[in-house]
Amino acid sequence: MKAVHTELHRSHDPQFFLVRGVVKRTTEQPERADRLLKGLKDGKHQLVEPTTFGQGPRARIHSPEYLSFLSEAWDAWTALGDSGPEMIGNIHPVRHAATYPTHIVGKLGWHTADTAAPIGPGTWAAACAATDVAVTAAQMVMDGEDATYALCRPPGHHAYRDMAGGFCFLNNSAIAAAHLRLKHERVVILDVDVHHGNGTQGIFYARPDVYTVSIHADPVAYYPYVWGYAHERGEGPGLGTNLNIPLAIGTGDDGYIQAMDVARKAIESFAPGALVIALGLDASEHDPLKGLAVTTPGFRRIGQAIARMGLPTVFVQEGGYLSEILGANLTSVLAGFEEAR
Repeated sequence: MKAVHTELHRSHDPQFFLVRGVVKRTTEQPERADRLLKGLKDGKHQLVEPTTFGQGPRARIHSPEYLSFLSEAWDAWTALGDSGPEMIGNIHPVRHAATYPTHIVGKLGWHTADTAAPIGPGTWAAACAATDVAVTAAQMVMDGEDATYALCRPPGHHAYRDMAGGFCFLNNSAIAAAHLRLKHERVVILDVDVHHGNGTQGIFYARPDVYTVSIHADPVAYYPYVWGYAHERGEGPGLGTNLNIPLAIGTGDDGYIQAMDVARKAIESFAPGALVIALGLDASEHDPLKGLAVTTPGFRRIGQAIARMGLPTVFVQEGGYLSEILGANLTSVLAGFEEAR
């Protein structure tokens, strides 16, 4: 399997992370990509540089004012003269009868769901590069590859049409799915990150052409807390094309594979032309965010289950944080996919 990667991700190096009132160094660090790259090399995957697709694929998913905000945010922030080293909102309006702000501090609050998506001088460039990685991988599948892997950083599945959050700015998985829609009438996004793919769900919630499925730690006691419940099924034309499968905290391999079987049956009923895997590796038993307890052999089984769906597949990297086996887990899931194909 070919893997798309760029070193441009390094321009995004966030520091701030607020956890239950305690400020820590974020777990979404550039070193993540180094460990994932080692996993790709151990699996003998061919690395491919991305094509620059520009703003078009991003604009299919994200609002014009949000894209303008992200592209101009850092310059406006530094022009304040008394701003900090990262952009972190101190207001988060719920938008009830609200007015879109003109001041950068107001815009920052409007366009961020939480404090876990700090913006720095290189964030926009890295986020744009990540979308090019995802779209390149999708285009390769459209051109005949059976499956591809996109090493996207920063991740994307918590990003809404007009809102960043949870380390995410541009929704790489959604952008890949929208690109695949240029060829396929129906596309599925299966999110196997430990966190619910709330941004992806929000983007496609009223659309019948993209089926969003998320297997994740139960939000009763886990981020994002207010999205990801089983009763969230879509709305309007999209009713019935959103499936959430929340798992009890600490669920291991067997429970996860049972959830994969539920997802497979739903996906088969939708009869999609292509599949995007929002590949979080943070369901690992050794991930620092500690939600689920999938083992390295368990990730191989997940890869095998994905392969048996028999669809052209784009793997888009989402979460998975610094642990000694992060790279091994990537090697495992891709190996499982390839051996079951």
